Amino acid sequence: MEAVRVKAVTEGLNMATIRDIAKKAGVSPATVSRVLNYDHTLSVSEDTKKRVFQTAEDLNYIKKSKKKPRTIGPKTVVGITQWYSESQELADPYYLSIRSGIERACTSHQIETRTMFRNDSKLPIGQLTNVDGIIAIGKYGLEEVEALSKITPNIVFVDCAPNDQIYDAVTIDFRVAVEELIDYLLDLGHRQIGYIGGREFVGTDKIPLMDQREASFSERLKGMNIFNEAWVKIGAYTVEDGYKLAKDILVDPNHPTALFVASDAMAIGAMRAVYEADLKIPEDISLVGFDDIPTAEYLTPPLTTVRVHTDFMGRTALAILLERLREERQIPKKTVVPTELIVRKSCKKISE
Repeated sequence: MEAVRVKAVTEGLNMATIRDIAKKAGVSPATVSRVLNYDHTLSVSEDTKKRVFQTAEDLNYIKKSKKKPRTIGPKTVVGITQWYSESQELADPYYLSIRSGIERACTSHQIETRTMFRNDSKLPIGQLTNVDGIIAIGKYGLEEVEALSKITPNIVFVDCAPNDQIYDAVTIDFRVAVEELIDYLLDLGHRQIGYIGGREFVGTDKIPLMDQREASFSERLKGMNIFNEAWVKIGAYTVEDGYKLAKDILVDPNHPTALFVASDAMAIGAMRAVYEADLKIPEDISLVGFDDIPTAEYLTPPLTTVRVHTDFMGRTALAILLERLREERQIPKKTVVPTELIVRKSCKKISE
Protein backbone atom coordinates (compact mmCIF):
# COMPACT_ATOMS: atom_id res chain seq x y z
CA MET A 1 0.00 0.00 0.00
CA GLU A 2 1.42 3.40 -0.92
CA ALA A 3 0.88 6.43 1.24
CA VAL A 4 -0.59 9.47 -0.49
CA ARG A 5 1.90 12.21 -1.29
CA VAL A 6 0.99 15.45 0.44
CA LYS A 7 1.91 18.85 -0.94
CA ALA A 8 4.61 20.67 1.02
CA VAL A 9 3.52 23.66 3.08
CA THR A 10 5.31 26.56 4.69
CA GLU A 11 4.86 27.34 8.39
CA GLY A 12 5.91 30.42 10.31
CA LEU A 13 7.46 30.61 13.76
CA ASN A 14 4.88 31.15 16.49
CA MET A 15 6.82 32.53 19.44
CA ALA A 16 3.60 33.13 21.42
CA THR A 17 3.33 29.38 21.84
CA ILE A 18 6.54 29.35 23.89
CA ARG A 19 4.88 31.67 26.40
CA ASP A 20 1.81 29.43 26.43
CA ILE A 21 3.98 26.37 27.12
CA ALA A 22 5.85 28.23 29.87
CA LYS A 23 2.65 29.33 31.58
CA LYS A 24 1.11 25.86 31.56
CA ALA A 25 4.36 24.07 32.52
CA GLY A 26 5.12 26.54 35.32
CA VAL A 27 8.56 27.55 34.04
CA SER A 28 10.05 30.61 32.34
CA PRO A 29 9.85 31.12 28.54
CA ALA A 30 13.66 31.01 28.47
CA THR A 31 13.65 27.58 30.10
CA VAL A 32 11.09 26.32 27.59
CA SER A 33 13.21 27.59 24.69
CA ARG A 34 16.37 25.97 26.05
CA VAL A 35 14.63 22.65 26.78
CA LEU A 36 13.06 22.49 23.33
CA ASN A 37 16.42 23.32 21.76
CA TYR A 38 18.19 20.62 23.82
CA ASP A 39 20.57 23.14 25.38
CA HIS A 40 23.16 20.84 26.99
CA THR A 41 24.28 23.60 29.36
CA LEU A 42 20.82 23.86 30.97
CA SER A 43 20.57 22.29 34.42
CA VAL A 44 16.97 21.25 35.07
CA SER A 45 15.44 18.00 36.29
CA GLU A 46 14.21 15.23 34.02
CA ASP A 47 10.72 15.86 35.42
CA THR A 48 10.87 19.48 34.25
CA LYS A 49 12.03 18.47 30.78
CA LYS A 50 9.28 15.89 30.58
CA ARG A 51 6.68 18.45 31.67
CA VAL A 52 7.85 20.93 29.02
CA PHE A 53 7.80 18.35 26.20
CA GLN A 54 4.43 16.97 27.30
CA THR A 55 2.95 20.48 27.51
CA ALA A 56 4.28 21.29 24.05
CA GLU A 57 2.67 18.11 22.72
CA ASP A 58 -0.64 18.89 24.43
CA LEU A 59 -0.79 22.50 23.22
CA ASN A 60 0.14 21.45 19.69
CA TYR A 61 -2.73 18.96 19.79
CA ILE A 62 -5.20 21.52 21.15
CA LYS A 63 -4.15 23.97 18.41
CA LYS A 64 -4.92 21.41 15.70
CA SER A 65 -8.02 19.73 17.13
CA LYS A 66 -11.30 21.08 18.43
CA LYS A 67 -13.14 17.77 18.64
CA LYS A 68 -15.23 17.07 21.71
CA PRO A 69 -14.60 13.95 23.79
CA ARG A 70 -17.00 11.07 23.35
CA THR A 71 -17.45 7.73 25.03
CA ILE A 72 -17.28 4.47 23.10
CA GLY A 73 -19.23 1.54 24.53
CA PRO A 74 -18.56 -0.26 27.81
CA LYS A 75 -15.51 0.18 30.02
CA THR A 76 -12.34 -0.86 28.20
CA VAL A 77 -8.79 -1.15 29.53
CA VAL A 78 -5.96 -0.67 27.05
CA GLY A 79 -2.33 -1.46 27.75
CA ILE A 80 0.27 0.79 26.10
CA THR A 81 3.82 -0.50 25.74
CA GLN A 82 6.64 1.90 24.96
CA TRP A 83 9.76 0.19 23.62
CA TYR A 84 11.82 3.07 25.03
CA SER A 85 12.62 3.86 28.65
CA GLU A 86 11.32 7.19 29.93
CA SER A 87 14.77 8.79 29.60
CA GLN A 88 15.18 7.48 26.03
CA GLU A 89 11.75 8.84 25.17
CA LEU A 90 12.85 12.34 26.20
CA ALA A 91 15.99 12.01 24.06
CA ASP A 92 13.88 11.14 20.97
CA PRO A 93 10.43 12.79 21.41
CA TYR A 94 9.05 11.12 18.27
CA TYR A 95 7.94 8.17 20.39
CA LEU A 96 6.67 10.49 23.12
CA SER A 97 4.46 12.09 20.47
CA ILE A 98 3.01 8.72 19.49
CA ARG A 99 2.36 7.72 23.10
CA SER A 100 0.75 11.08 23.88
CA GLY A 101 -1.51 10.70 20.87
CA ILE A 102 -2.67 7.26 22.01
CA GLU A 103 -3.26 8.39 25.58
CA ARG A 104 -5.21 11.45 24.42
CA ALA A 105 -7.36 9.30 22.17
CA CYS A 106 -8.09 6.94 25.07
CA THR A 107 -8.87 9.83 27.41
CA SER A 108 -11.25 11.39 24.90
CA HIS A 109 -13.16 8.10 24.79
CA GLN A 110 -12.96 7.60 28.57
CA ILE A 111 -10.90 4.45 28.16
CA GLU A 112 -8.58 3.40 30.98
CA THR A 113 -4.91 2.98 30.07
CA ARG A 114 -1.94 1.22 31.64
CA THR A 115 1.35 2.46 30.23
CA MET A 116 4.54 0.42 30.45
CA PHE A 117 8.08 1.59 29.62
CA ARG A 118 11.14 -0.52 28.92
CA ASN A 119 13.29 -0.99 31.99
CA ASP A 120 16.96 -2.04 31.86
CA SER A 121 16.56 -3.27 28.27
CA LYS A 122 13.60 -5.45 29.30
CA LEU A 123 9.85 -5.07 29.00
CA PRO A 124 8.16 -5.34 32.42
CA ILE A 125 5.30 -7.27 30.87
CA GLY A 126 3.94 -8.22 34.29
CA GLN A 127 2.55 -4.67 34.55
CA LEU A 128 0.01 -5.43 31.81
CA THR A 129 -2.56 -7.50 33.66
CA ASN A 130 -6.29 -7.55 32.98
CA VAL A 131 -6.15 -5.51 29.77
CA ASP A 132 -8.55 -5.94 26.86
CA GLY A 133 -5.94 -5.10 24.26
CA ILE A 134 -2.45 -3.70 23.78
CA ILE A 135 -1.09 -0.89 21.63
CA ALA A 136 2.64 -1.51 21.23
CA ILE A 137 4.80 1.48 20.23
CA GLY A 138 8.13 1.00 18.50
CA LYS A 139 10.13 -2.05 17.44
CA TYR A 140 9.95 -5.49 19.03
CA GLY A 141 11.87 -8.75 18.76
CA LEU A 142 10.17 -12.08 18.10
CA GLU A 143 10.32 -13.19 21.73
CA GLU A 144 8.81 -9.87 22.87
CA VAL A 145 5.98 -10.17 20.36
CA GLU A 146 5.24 -13.70 21.58
CA ALA A 147 5.28 -12.55 25.21
CA LEU A 148 2.79 -9.77 24.45
CA SER A 149 0.53 -12.19 22.55
CA LYS A 150 0.31 -14.40 25.65
CA ILE A 151 -1.32 -11.50 27.51
CA THR A 152 -3.89 -10.88 24.77
CA PRO A 153 -4.20 -11.64 21.05
CA ASN A 154 -5.62 -8.13 20.56
CA ILE A 155 -2.48 -6.17 19.71
CA VAL A 156 -1.90 -3.17 17.45
CA PHE A 157 1.71 -2.31 16.63
CA VAL A 158 2.51 1.34 15.92
CA ASP A 159 5.62 2.23 13.87
CA CYS A 160 6.32 -1.38 12.96
CA ALA A 161 4.55 -4.41 11.50
CA PRO A 162 6.19 -7.59 12.89
CA ASN A 163 3.74 -9.95 11.17
CA ASP A 164 1.09 -8.66 8.75
CA GLN A 165 -0.59 -12.06 8.72
CA ILE A 166 -1.39 -12.01 12.43
CA TYR A 167 -1.24 -8.54 13.98
CA ASP A 168 -2.80 -5.17 13.25
CA ALA A 169 -0.36 -2.35 12.56
CA VAL A 170 -0.16 1.38 11.94
CA THR A 171 2.93 2.50 10.01
CA ILE A 172 4.19 5.19 7.67
CA ASP A 173 5.70 4.78 4.20
CA PHE A 174 9.31 5.84 4.70
CA ARG A 175 10.15 5.29 1.04
CA VAL A 176 7.56 7.78 -0.18
CA ALA A 177 8.60 10.31 2.49
CA VAL A 178 12.30 10.04 1.59
CA GLU A 179 11.59 10.28 -2.14
CA GLU A 180 9.64 13.50 -1.60
CA LEU A 181 12.35 14.97 0.60
CA ILE A 182 15.13 14.12 -1.85
CA ASP A 183 13.06 15.55 -4.72
CA TYR A 184 12.81 18.77 -2.73
CA LEU A 185 16.58 18.99 -2.26
CA LEU A 186 17.23 18.14 -5.90
CA ASP A 187 14.81 20.85 -7.00
CA LEU A 188 16.87 23.31 -4.94
CA GLY A 189 19.94 22.29 -6.95
CA HIS A 190 21.65 20.05 -4.38
CA ARG A 191 23.64 17.08 -5.71
CA GLN A 192 26.10 16.72 -2.82
CA ILE A 193 23.84 15.34 -0.11
CA GLY A 194 24.91 13.69 3.13
CA TYR A 195 22.92 11.43 5.44
CA ILE A 196 22.93 11.14 9.24
CA GLY A 197 20.81 8.38 10.70
CA GLY A 198 20.46 5.84 13.46
CA ARG A 199 20.52 2.13 13.97
CA GLU A 200 17.89 0.40 16.11
CA PHE A 201 18.12 -3.02 17.74
CA VAL A 202 15.43 -5.45 18.87
CA GLY A 203 15.23 -8.46 21.14
CA THR A 204 17.57 -9.82 23.78
CA ASP A 205 20.12 -10.58 21.05
CA LYS A 206 20.08 -6.91 19.94
CA ILE A 207 19.37 -7.72 16.31
CA PRO A 208 20.05 -4.61 14.15
CA LEU A 209 17.28 -3.28 11.94
CA MET A 210 17.93 -1.64 8.59
CA ASP A 211 16.33 1.79 8.62
CA GLN A 212 14.08 2.27 5.61
CA ARG A 213 15.09 5.93 5.41
CA GLU A 214 18.75 5.00 5.03
CA ALA A 215 17.96 2.27 2.49
CA SER A 216 15.77 4.56 0.39
CA PHE A 217 18.31 7.40 0.54
CA SER A 218 21.18 5.14 -0.58
CA GLU A 219 19.18 3.49 -3.35
CA ARG A 220 17.99 6.82 -4.79
CA LEU A 221 21.40 8.52 -4.77
CA LYS A 222 23.23 5.46 -6.09
CA GLY A 223 20.75 5.35 -8.95
CA MET A 224 21.74 8.92 -9.81
CA ASN A 225 25.50 8.27 -9.34
CA ILE A 226 25.73 10.97 -6.67
CA PHE A 227 26.08 8.73 -3.60
CA ASN A 228 29.12 9.37 -1.37
CA GLU A 229 29.79 6.71 1.28
CA ALA A 230 31.93 9.14 3.31
CA TRP A 231 28.91 11.37 3.82
CA VAL A 232 26.75 8.63 5.38
CA LYS A 233 27.08 8.42 9.17
CA ILE A 234 25.09 6.11 11.44
CA GLY A 235 24.76 6.22 15.24
CA ALA A 236 21.94 6.45 17.77
CA TYR A 237 18.81 8.57 17.42
CA THR A 238 19.99 11.18 19.94
CA VAL A 239 20.97 14.84 19.92
CA GLU A 240 24.49 13.85 21.00
CA ASP A 241 25.05 11.45 18.10
CA GLY A 242 23.61 13.93 15.64
CA TYR A 243 26.23 16.38 16.86
CA LYS A 244 29.13 13.91 16.72
CA LEU A 245 28.23 12.49 13.29
CA ALA A 246 27.78 15.95 11.76
CA LYS A 247 31.21 16.95 13.07
CA ASP A 248 32.65 13.86 11.36
CA ILE A 249 31.21 15.02 8.04
CA LEU A 250 32.05 18.71 8.43
CA VAL A 251 35.71 18.09 9.26
CA ASP A 252 36.21 17.73 5.50
CA PRO A 253 36.23 21.19 3.86
CA ASN A 254 34.58 19.56 0.83
CA HIS A 255 31.46 18.78 2.84
CA PRO A 256 28.03 18.24 1.26
CA THR A 257 25.82 21.19 0.43
CA ALA A 258 22.86 19.55 2.18
CA LEU A 259 22.35 17.12 5.06
CA PHE A 260 19.36 14.82 5.42
CA VAL A 261 19.10 13.92 9.11
CA ALA A 262 16.78 11.01 9.86
CA SER A 263 15.30 12.45 13.06
CA ASP A 264 14.68 15.97 14.33
CA ALA A 265 16.48 15.15 17.59
CA MET A 266 19.63 14.28 15.62
CA ALA A 267 19.13 17.38 13.46
CA ILE A 268 19.27 19.57 16.57
CA GLY A 269 22.69 18.12 17.38
CA ALA A 270 23.78 18.52 13.75
CA MET A 271 22.82 22.19 13.88
CA ARG A 272 25.13 22.74 16.84
CA ALA A 273 27.98 21.06 14.96
CA VAL A 274 27.38 23.30 11.94
CA TYR A 275 27.53 26.45 14.06
CA GLU A 276 30.69 25.27 15.85
CA ALA A 277 32.29 24.82 12.41
CA ASP A 278 31.62 28.55 11.78
CA LEU A 279 29.06 27.70 9.12
CA LYS A 280 25.57 29.07 8.69
CA ILE A 281 22.27 27.36 7.93
CA PRO A 282 21.11 27.58 5.17
CA GLU A 283 23.72 29.94 3.68
CA ASP A 284 26.59 27.41 3.88
CA ILE A 285 24.72 24.15 4.23
CA SER A 286 21.06 23.14 4.02
CA LEU A 287 19.57 20.86 6.65
CA VAL A 288 16.42 18.75 6.71
CA GLY A 289 15.05 16.57 9.48
CA PHE A 290 12.37 13.95 9.97
CA ASP A 291 9.39 13.65 12.40
CA ASP A 292 8.41 17.34 12.96
CA ILE A 293 8.59 17.17 16.73
CA PRO A 294 7.30 20.34 18.49
CA THR A 295 10.90 21.58 18.88
CA ALA A 296 11.42 21.81 15.10
CA GLU A 297 9.63 25.13 14.62
CA TYR A 298 11.52 26.80 17.48
CA LEU A 299 15.01 26.18 16.11
CA THR A 300 17.16 28.88 14.49
CA PRO A 301 16.39 28.72 11.64
CA PRO A 302 13.09 26.79 11.88
CA LEU A 303 13.71 23.27 10.57
CA THR A 304 12.42 21.92 7.28
CA THR A 305 11.30 18.40 8.09
CA VAL A 306 8.92 15.55 7.30
CA ARG A 307 5.85 15.62 9.51
CA VAL A 308 4.70 12.28 10.82
CA HIS A 309 1.09 12.55 11.99
CA THR A 310 1.73 10.91 15.35
CA ASP A 311 -1.54 11.98 16.94
CA PHE A 312 -3.48 10.52 14.01
CA MET A 313 -1.41 7.34 14.25
CA GLY A 314 -2.44 7.05 17.90
CA ARG A 315 -6.12 7.62 17.20
CA THR A 316 -6.01 5.17 14.30
CA ALA A 317 -4.37 2.51 16.46
CA LEU A 318 -7.09 2.85 19.06
CA ALA A 319 -9.85 2.73 16.42
CA ILE A 320 -8.37 -0.45 14.94
CA LEU A 321 -8.10 -2.05 18.39
CA LEU A 322 -11.68 -1.13 19.32
CA GLU A 323 -12.90 -2.50 15.98
CA ARG A 324 -11.24 -5.83 16.72
CA LEU A 325 -12.62 -5.87 20.27
CA ARG A 326 -16.17 -4.76 19.52
CA GLU A 327 -16.72 -6.38 16.12
CA GLU A 328 -14.56 -9.45 16.75
CA ARG A 329 -12.70 -8.89 13.49
CA GLN A 330 -10.34 -11.78 12.70
CA ILE A 331 -8.51 -10.55 9.60
CA PRO A 332 -5.49 -8.38 10.50
CA LYS A 333 -5.44 -4.80 9.26
CA LYS A 334 -2.44 -2.65 8.35
CA THR A 335 -2.88 1.09 7.95
CA VAL A 336 -0.21 3.22 6.26
CA VAL A 337 -0.46 6.88 7.31
CA PRO A 338 0.86 9.49 4.85
CA THR A 339 3.54 11.99 5.82
CA GLU A 340 3.85 15.67 4.93
CA LEU A 341 6.87 17.74 3.94
CA ILE A 342 6.99 20.89 6.07
CA VAL A 343 9.10 23.58 4.40
CA ARG A 344 10.55 26.15 6.77
CA LYS A 345 13.83 28.07 6.55
CA SER A 346 16.72 25.62 6.89
CA CYS A 347 17.29 25.05 3.17
CA LYS A 348 18.22 27.29 0.27
CA LYS A 349 18.37 27.04 -3.50
CA ILE A 350 21.83 26.72 -5.04
CA SER A 351 23.14 26.64 -8.58
CA GLU A 352 23.61 23.11 -9.91
